[in-house]
Amino acid sequence: MRTLVIIIGGIVLAGIFAVVGRAVAGQPGLTRASRLFLVAWLLLTLANMWLGVSHGYSVMEELPIALGIFIVPAIASFILVRLMRR
Repeated sequence: MRTLVIIIGGIVLAGIFAVVGRAVAGQPGLTRASRLFLVAWLLLTLANMWLGVSHGYSVMEELPIALGIFIVPAIASFILVRLMRR
């Protein structure tokens, strides 16, 4: 359940980055905001993974979850940027 909430939060955050980036700087801002989101989301995903490891899970247990947490919002961000460019 926690993983699903984090993924949904990532998708919402991707949307916020895209809307604000486009509103502030147009199409170039949309691209920059998308890249900034990916960096920020990677850092947040790694922090979440570190939290799991610090609570006793192994890196190998956390890695597939971290990949899912990162990849789903990253794909959503890519799709959103493609749709907003039309």
